[in-house]
Amino acid sequence: MTAAALIAILIGMGLLLVRVLIGPTLYDRILAVNAIGTKTVLVIGLLGYVMGRPDFLDIAMLYTLINFVTTIAILKFFRYRSFQVPLARRPDTAKKGE
Repeated sequence: MTAAALIAILIGMGLLLVRVLIGPTLYDRILAVNAIGTKTVLVIGLLGYVMGRPDFLDIAMLYTLINFVTTIAILKFFRYRSFQVPLARRPDTAKKGE
């Protein structure tokens, strides 16, 4: 039963890899990479269960956190083209033409 679950997850990862390669937009590709990361967490958890190693779940949770933060950082970079965007815009104090 666990072998069937592992095969199904790997097939899903293969389909997502196709989406990464031929995705119509950049955001589709980023979403597919995020989903591949999520499925990798499932594989790590499943292997931890099969091998009787509960410490694999700690690794899977850490990988989930890294996957989430990385996805947010990549989306922010592609939206603003920089990681240094201020939270609030300051009004221009110097007026042009005066």
